[in-house]
Amino acid sequence: MKLTDAREQRVSIASEIENAFISFASMDVSVLALETDVTIGGRKVIGYGFNSNGRYAQSGLLRERFLPRLMEADPTSLCDETGRNLDPFRVWDTVMKNEKPGGHGERSVAVGIIDMAVWDIVAKIEGKPLAVLLAERYGDGTPDPTVSVYAAGGYYYPQEDHRSLQEEMRNYLDAGYTATKMKIGAAPLEGDLRRIDAALEVVGNNACLAVDANGRFDTETALAYARGLNPYQLKWYEEAGDPLDYEVQRRVCETYAGSTATGENLFSHQDVRNLLRYGGMRADRDVLQMDPVLSYGLVEYMRMLEELKIRGFSPRNCVPHGGHQFALNICAGLKLGGNESYPKVFAPFGGFADSTPIEQGRVAIPDAIGIGFEDKRNLMQVFDQSLGK
Repeated sequence: MKLTDAREQRVSIASEIENAFISFASMDVSVLALETDVTIGGRKVIGYGFNSNGRYAQSGLLRERFLPRLMEADPTSLCDETGRNLDPFRVWDTVMKNEKPGGHGERSVAVGIIDMAVWDIVAKIEGKPLAVLLAERYGDGTPDPTVSVYAAGGYYYPQEDHRSLQEEMRNYLDAGYTATKMKIGAAPLEGDLRRIDAALEVVGNNACLAVDANGRFDTETALAYARGLNPYQLKWYEEAGDPLDYEVQRRVCETYAGSTATGENLFSHQDVRNLLRYGGMRADRDVLQMDPVLSYGLVEYMRMLEELKIRGFSPRNCVPHGGHQFALNICAGLKLGGNESYPKVFAPFGGFADSTPIEQGRVAIPDAIGIGFEDKRNLMQVFDQSLGK
């Protein structure tokens, strides 16, 4: 088999929301279709990919560097031993040829988009949901039938008051979620504590509300928030300081008794290794949020999981950032600890299959082969309109 075409387009996911660090007023993503010469049921097998929110479209890197490298490669060099399917690891080696170590930056996102589309192809040719394929090849043989998900939101909206935050949290609970997350750090500590109190009036259970500072704080502020948050015993305190400032994370872990979470802005297994070496992370409570798409794809993500295993952490410590079907399949197939979800923003890229609603804070894996994009109508409309059928 071989790849016959690669099509990429930029799609806007702009909104007026803000976290403690950035506005999403100009946010966009790249969507990608990789077409093959394989036909199943009278239709060409096409793999789809896109990048998670929080990083911008990768059009230049994809079109000028990584896609030409992929499409110009000898087709046999991209295939597995049978020659009838792609080998994601060989594809990864091909697109990363002549790339120096380090300097991960935006290229990790571009490669992750390709990787997503490749895994979609591989699972479709095998005739299996990606979660099943991953469990059989790299797990214990059986995927988790459902995955725990939480609703990420609580952004800073223009003219927001506590009532609008409470209404947002109420909508999440009504939609079937039992756990939610809100942003902190764009207001003073006392103001954020009042926002947390307001959210908890709706959520009810402190252990079902997480907070996220998006890397905003210096050491002094991160520790002040740790002390202020300690009495609440929340679900977790996320990304207090810069993601590469492992000293801040270590100090927070020493000060904050509850769970911390970080990792969504780490893009390689070497970064994860350093976090576990120097960041003070605790295997009995802390959460690792690396995003498979933003960090060179599932091929690199499996190397991250090996780093965890070496240092006594479980895959259940991982709750990936991203809130999409690719991460959900990975969570089920490799038995991670849960998955993010975006019920209100970043549509239609966030969220899961149309056939699997959120029920009691969990979502099932659909029977659709591949990643399951075809079971998400509004997302397929974007793919079809942007990339052609």
